[in-house]
Amino acid sequence: MRKHKLPRVVKFVMFAALATAVFCLVGMIVTGLWNALLPALFGLRAITFWQAIGLMFLSRFLFGGFRGRQGWSRHWRHRMMERWDRMTPEEREKFRDGMRGRCSPFAPPTERPAAEGPTA
Repeated sequence: MRKHKLPRVVKFVMFAALATAVFCLVGMIVTGLWNALLPALFGLRAITFWQAIGLMFLSRFLFGGFRGRQGWSRHWRHRMMERWDRMTPEEREKFRDGMRGRCSPFAPPTERPAAEGPTA
């Protein structure tokens, strides 16, 4: 059975409409949150929809915004896998032992020497 595909123009128009709707919805959410919280908490003025949009772009520019760390996480994982592939079995075991001592919640606690000096 043959599936019916939408023309590229229709897909583009649908994507543009969806992107515009999401853009407006996020702008309205930012406006609403700002106007509900910040004037009452910090005595700031209420903002308009367009000011909220500008604030989103400014935060994106300053902080590298809205994606989270997904791109960084993939890059880090790829680099770690490359390093792991280059390790010898002895280096891998040494790495695992070091991580067990630092990161494992089930590792036995290390003994600390008793504190010297007077106790209160």
